[in-house]
Amino acid sequence: MKRKFRLTSATDFKRVRRFGKSYAHPLIVLIIQPGELTFSRFGVSAGRSVGNAVRRNRAKRQIREIIRPLIPEIQLGWDIVILARSAIAQANYQEIDTAINELLRRANLLLDQNVH
Repeated sequence: MKRKFRLTSATDFKRVRRFGKSYAHPLIVLIIQPGELTFSRFGVSAGRSVGNAVRRNRAKRQIREIIRPLIPEIQLGWDIVILARSAIAQANYQEIDTAINELLRRANLLLDQNVH
């Protein structure tokens, strides 16, 4: 995912987590907050409950790779934080993909609701 589309500052993460609306799934939590920019930005986080550094980084890479092709189909102007839950360590790529698409649909963020 290009850096332009990533939430990088701790301040942005805190703002989205504190004031945003959340949507939960057993594998991930999606938190959305209207942003100030004309494009949507994404932040991915995995806490220690996911596992050691290798597992956390793998989970974050998988999430970013699933989001990357969806960026053109996501509504503009949102800051989105995706939190990995502990169950993601045992999930395969397809299950994570399904979970992200389901949450994006529930949050009404997809421009075309027929994706995947």
